[in-house]
Amino acid sequence: MSRSNDDPRRQVQVLPERIGNVADSEFPGHYPGEDHSWNLQKFKKNLICSIQRLTPSTVEFDLVGVDASIANALRRVMIAEIPTVAIETVYVWNNTSIMQDEVLCHRLGLIPLKIDPRELVYKKSANSAPHDRDTVVFDLRVRCDKKDGSKGETDPKKMYHDSNVYTGMLQWQVNEDQRKRMGGEAPRPVDPDILLVKLRPGQMVDMHCFANKGTGADHAKFSPVATASYRLLPHIKLRGPIPEEHQEKFQKCFVPGVIAIKEDEYGSPQVVVENPRKDTVSREVLRHKEFEGLVELSRIRDHFLYNVESAGQYRPEELIPEAIDILLKKISDVEVGLDKLFEDDATAA
Repeated sequence: MSRSNDDPRRQVQVLPERIGNVADSEFPGHYPGEDHSWNLQKFKKNLICSIQRLTPSTVEFDLVGVDASIANALRRVMIAEIPTVAIETVYVWNNTSIMQDEVLCHRLGLIPLKIDPRELVYKKSANSAPHDRDTVVFDLRVRCDKKDGSKGETDPKKMYHDSNVYTGMLQWQVNEDQRKRMGGEAPRPVDPDILLVKLRPGQMVDMHCFANKGTGADHAKFSPVATASYRLLPHIKLRGPIPEEHQEKFQKCFVPGVIAIKEDEYGSPQVVVENPRKDTVSREVLRHKEFEGLVELSRIRDHFLYNVESAGQYRPEELIPEAIDILLKKISDVEVGLDKLFEDDATAA
């Protein structure tokens, strides 16, 4: 899902107070002459959230009109506080592969699992007995044997049965209550083709795996995103016309697509800013004396460009609402705590 640069929903007014210099140390709320008193109607008017690109695994969107602290809180919640389900405990009955038990168990823990965490509860403690409400069980039993009639072959896949152990070989221990809660969908790895270990004839792995609900704050294996980052929208201001003999050089100082050379109404070539989103703010243009005073590089300090890649447990478009719900719950918890504090103070008085 993408939108062109001509889409009016993407046209954001660039006010002088919204622009910050690339190298300065200013931050929102500390600009002389600005009014930062809270106004809900003004906030609603300036707030923009626009999806720029959506694929099965990634989402790119713009968030405009919020403070950097809010933008960063959203990013950190996506990384560390949206719950997922991952393998937490592994019982190794047999492992004669070349890989040590600890390493193989660690690899199992890092497998992204397609399990809806909203249908499970957190385990009470590490020592509590597993229950179908908090634990999903998988078995991994694979043995490598030599194929008949494989003499002369050199390809292990043609020589042996199950020479490679993949995530798709994890077998869910069927639990009908769990199946019903999850809408009839069986728990499984997100990707069935992740290589876990290689085996040779006579070697085998036999493991019993317990998966539990957790968050990225507990361990990175629970994080639902591979990447979650944002950057500020670059702002390139031309302070004067670029001489025709230097226009191509000026254009090459930026990433392709940022600067274009177009004819004006009189047929003369002029430099225009085509797409500042592609700019990496390399400041290469500032190295050349012929462009001194002709261009100003800055960033719009409340226009955030997000890039979020899902690890597969959630669809990418689900991550933002989940993060917002968690932020709202945190705010509600703070409100409850403040109300109780004021009640205690009133009672004491």
